[in-house]
Amino acid sequence: MLTTMNRENLHPGRLAALAAAASVFVVAGCGSASSSSTATAASAPQASSSATYSSTKSGLKKATWGKNVKVTYGKNTIRLRSDGIPNHSRPKYYAVPNAGVVVPTADTARVVSDPTRARTQDLTIPTNPKKASKTTAAPLGSIGFMISGSVLFNPYEGDGKTVAMASNFYLTADDGSKAPFVDDCSGHPGGGQYHYHGLPACVVAETDTGTGPSRIIGVAFDGFPIYGSRDIKGRTVPVSKLDKCNGITSATPEFPKGIYHYVLPGTDDATSSIRCFRGKVDSSLITQMPNMGGPPGGGPPPGGPPPATASTASATASKLICDLLGLN
Repeated sequence: MLTTMNRENLHPGRLAALAAAASVFVVAGCGSASSSSTATAASAPQASSSATYSSTKSGLKKATWGKNVKVTYGKNTIRLRSDGIPNHSRPKYYAVPNAGVVVPTADTARVVSDPTRARTQDLTIPTNPKKASKTTAAPLGSIGFMISGSVLFNPYEGDGKTVAMASNFYLTADDGSKAPFVDDCSGHPGGGQYHYHGLPACVVAETDTGTGPSRIIGVAFDGFPIYGSRDIKGRTVPVSKLDKCNGITSATPEFPKGIYHYVLPGTDDATSSIRCFRGKVDSSLITQMPNMGGPPGGGPPPGGPPPATASTASATASKLICDLLGLN
């Protein structure tokens, strides 16, 4: 990536040309991961609070971590370990993509017995999260750890644009039972790895009351806590009050003075999960999205990553120009 010094040393004519190009096709996307996430991001300003916490440790200690999760604390970290299998019940069957299918429909999927398999999670996350000057796109793959012992993914399926929660369907198993693509807890096992794409109703049912405030249901990899859809007074948090990362600064039961946190609002569109990190994040914590129809061990489809397409090339060029102009 080019540095600020590199940008300053660009010939004025070249810089002007880049600016002209950016005005045509990339300025709207600068500072975001993709056109899809930009188009769906909430534009309302973030709510503010008069006080915030420099450490999330006290609040995280109040979270109802599952018995399947081993929690230890360092000076400025929380270490979370599990086998990746959630501590709640799951359907007997799931609908999974046929071989070679990235995003399935009822016509391109098959019924299998629940393929969820253990996948070791051993994550060390900061408890002194700090907001960054720029947001970081939440990529495909794990972006947060939930109190159930499983991980959270962003809203999208493997193509990076299809919203999982908006694309659910059911098939019928041989015994007559329903096999969902996404289950009633907003999750499913991809390549054997169970993960959520939205508000896990079966998790908040154990932490929240029907009218009270939401409590911590997880922590994002940048260290900021994750909550359900209700504010400190038990009212539903409007999506319009969340920033483009699904975040807001407000009081919560664990942080009555107010703290920046992410909200899973229970929607079935692109706001269903975190789309970007507001804080600094260690990319080594993120694991690649497994192939939904692949082997239980997960991993990408055979043959390596798909070749670059015109759209991915355009996105790469856009990002380069945004970086050059300092617009990200």
